[in-house]
Amino acid sequence: MMFCPKCGGLLIPKSDKGKKRMACSKCKYVDKESKTETKFRESIEHGASVEVVDTNQTLETLPKVEAECPKCKHDKAYFWTVQTRAADEPETKFYKCEKCGHTWRDYS
Repeated sequence: MMFCPKCGGLLIPKSDKGKKRMACSKCKYVDKESKTETKFRESIEHGASVEVVDTNQTLETLPKVEAECPKCKHDKAYFWTVQTRAADEPETKFYKCEKCGHTWRDYS
């Protein structure tokens, strides 16, 4: 990324008389040097991976809380959290029943 030397705004590629130049998105500053050797990437990469926690091996280290299992109604469960959505949204809390091993999630 390149920034404007005058106002600090983001410089974006602009075509000027067949030459690519960098122009400020705020104050309209245009870099006088041709940026023909600069490669502009216009693709957006998508895809996020979610790490799966193997709770069968790590149950001993997970915290235990009071939470009612929807399957067997036992009142203790292990829990862990994972950021499954955007960073500005709350994380997802997963529970695993101490007694029957049923796993469920809480989005709140």
